[in-house]
Amino acid sequence: MAISRLTNRSMAFVLAGGRGSRLKELTDRRAKPAVYFGGKARIIDFALSNALNSGIRKMAIATQYKAHSLIRHCQRGWNFFRPERNEYLDILPASQRVDENMWYLGTADAVTQNIDIVDSYDVDYVLILAGDHVYKMDYEVMLRHHVESGADVTVGCLTVPREEATAFGVMAIDADDRITDFLEKPADPPGTPDDPTVALASMGIYVFDWKFLRDLLIRDAADPNSRHDFGGDIIPDIVKNGKAVAHRFSRSCVKVAPDAPAYWRDVGTVDAFWKANIDLTDFAPDLDLWDRHWPIWTYSEIMPPAKFVHDEESRRGSAVSSLVSGGCIISGTEVRNSLLFTGVHSNSYSVLDHAVVLPYVTIERSARLTNVVIDRGVVIPTGLVVGEDPEEDAKWFRVSDTGVTLITQDMLDRRAAG
Repeated sequence: MAISRLTNRSMAFVLAGGRGSRLKELTDRRAKPAVYFGGKARIIDFALSNALNSGIRKMAIATQYKAHSLIRHCQRGWNFFRPERNEYLDILPASQRVDENMWYLGTADAVTQNIDIVDSYDVDYVLILAGDHVYKMDYEVMLRHHVESGADVTVGCLTVPREEATAFGVMAIDADDRITDFLEKPADPPGTPDDPTVALASMGIYVFDWKFLRDLLIRDAADPNSRHDFGGDIIPDIVKNGKAVAHRFSRSCVKVAPDAPAYWRDVGTVDAFWKANIDLTDFAPDLDLWDRHWPIWTYSEIMPPAKFVHDEESRRGSAVSSLVSGGCIISGTEVRNSLLFTGVHSNSYSVLDHAVVLPYVTIERSARLTNVVIDRGVVIPTGLVVGEDPEEDAKWFRVSDTGVTLITQDMLDRRAAG
């Protein structure tokens, strides 16, 4: 069968069970892959959209931590697969299928516990994806690389400055991109043969022949000393005993322009989440959400257009260098360099500056909010000022090291009661 048909013989297995505790209260009620991003989407939509746009029509999503929001989103936004066309999207919650005392013990175990389901897809290749990163990538290119290299596993890798690679799993490679060592968060990351100033960091994206991976998972499940984790156990074992190949993200990244940087973000902290969303307000952002050739699919609510009302001095509904989603009503509010999700209602004499406002937030009159992330459904009280006095903000809200303030309804309720 021609290599151009690889995606027809492949499935995507998305690991979406993690909380993402560094996002603090943003993941109190939802898993990290279910966190909102970019005005309309959720983080998981990027991995799923990459798979769909690459031609993969068989997908499974393993969930665990507080999965309801994620499952509901996938049921509403990803329900267009047709089994009669051999298209499937299965949601696989940790359901004690193997042992009544066992949830998913690690990333590899999440696949092991669903071997029978993967078998039912009748595929030759399995693409393991993390469901909590923001990027655009053509997985078909990586699948071709895997087949042409004859690898047992192909590992998606970012090229990062060596000094920044200490937070990643790092690949040491030879001149043919074969992985010679896998180092978890090394103090002195190895450079690449072609450029010693950069290192290759694992993206948590792996391609396997399914038969090979199936046998390996069964052996791993029987090993009492294993953590049952891809990065901790499976990949190092293949590096030592098989053939592991590094696939550089730059080869398959879908870019704004050919000379643009390869865009990938782990929005795993409040600072990173705020910055990645605010970056979208740039004149020409590195992440193109307007690209109709590689769209980010998501659940799209039926909403009226955004509405701007009042045109008086100091009471003008306006937005500059901002993204404003459907259903928003900007009533006499000045919005600057901000991203507003669906259904935000903001009232007169308020100012939003570098604000990331999640869906269905209400902002009462005369609020001034600068460098903030506001959680879904929050009601900002009249006259609230945040972002001008860090010490005062820290009494009630979570303020990051760089001065970004996270606001949730529980925090506001405690402030009102105090």
